[in-house]
Amino acid sequence: MNILFVVPYVPNLIRARSYNIIRKLAEHGNQVHVITLCSNDGERKSAEELKKYCRSVQFFSMPTWRSLANSLMALPTKQPLQAWYSWHPQMAKQIIASIEKEKIDLVHVEHLRGSKYALSIRSMWRDHEKTGRPCPPIVWDSVDCISYLFRQSSVQSKRRVYRLITQLELGRTEKFEAYLTRQFPVVLVTSQKDKNALLALKDATPSAAKLKVFPIGVDLDYFRPDPQQKREASTLLVSGKMSYHANVSMVVHLFERIMPHIWAKRPDVKLWIVGKDPTQEVKDMAAHPNVTVTGMVPDLRPYLQRASVAVAPLTYGAGMQFKVIESMACGTPVVATPLAVSALIGAIHDQDVLVAQQPDEFADKAIRLLDDARLRQVVGESGRCYVEQHFSWDRLVTQLEEVYHGVIENNGTALQG
Repeated sequence: MNILFVVPYVPNLIRARSYNIIRKLAEHGNQVHVITLCSNDGERKSAEELKKYCRSVQFFSMPTWRSLANSLMALPTKQPLQAWYSWHPQMAKQIIASIEKEKIDLVHVEHLRGSKYALSIRSMWRDHEKTGRPCPPIVWDSVDCISYLFRQSSVQSKRRVYRLITQLELGRTEKFEAYLTRQFPVVLVTSQKDKNALLALKDATPSAAKLKVFPIGVDLDYFRPDPQQKREASTLLVSGKMSYHANVSMVVHLFERIMPHIWAKRPDVKLWIVGKDPTQEVKDMAAHPNVTVTGMVPDLRPYLQRASVAVAPLTYGAGMQFKVIESMACGTPVVATPLAVSALIGAIHDQDVLVAQQPDEFADKAIRLLDDARLRQVVGESGRCYVEQHFSWDRLVTQLEEVYHGVIENNGTALQG
């Protein structure tokens, strides 16, 4: 297949979902063309690195000021700021040019921030229909149900500014996501929970069949146990992008509500907070003598492979959690809230992963692992086995290719009819 992948942020090892989809599609023999946006030199470098997998990679500059200006332009409209945030008219024109030049079979557009491009393809293609070539089918990859995330954030976020922004965006986003479910032959989401949330929106598509769950995978060769790395005693790790509001709320909850229970019984326990762009609130936690805030690290794996236990006390969120399956892939035992593992269908609680909701219960399960080396080994090995069985990118992308073929065939049938 000749696939155009439109993504409003550069796929890389941090934005690993789109990166691994593109990489595996190419490894499976597809011709993959990527059009994306860069906001800094690091992202431009990542875009250049994508070229080793892709037939072509084109990127456009999207500085923060431009995204903010786009958001201001969205305010008088009925559309959410997220839908305008990454809009670049020249990129939209290039998408049409690439479809023509490369004879694209299917266009995959990722995220709510990319949805305006998906909508523009069909309207802009009308000017090109005189060529006699039909518009290729478009798959919109919602990733998460953003309105479901906003509904939680508007109430539960620890930061008032996030609550205010999501309260502003919630109604617009619900209406727009419902509209989007009716515009494309297939809509992808990462979890059944997000699929149900989209279907529950007023005026959403009546067809559950067109909403398909395509979960996050994990690179099992990249994230794996490393016997050369020695586990550091009494060390908990929490990971993720530390400017993301759901992660900030998670870490605040961990530090303020869970760690006091742990330190009361085990004052020696260390906490590593690992992830890029920590907010000042997160940075301030490093004032505690047992807390390390790393900020951006060149490679997450050594931290996952050296920690005694990984924790994910998520208080709100949507989709699947990379932080959980990457830890499990590294053989690191995980303690998580039910929400953090709700998308892990078939995972056996207290065997593949330890699950607890209340802060004292969560602390007790973390201490139980810290105190029992044999239990850590058993849970770590069981978690690795679980992700091997369910989240191999090779298997998942093969399933995605089947979805693509079905969309292309149905598009051709519809055109003939």
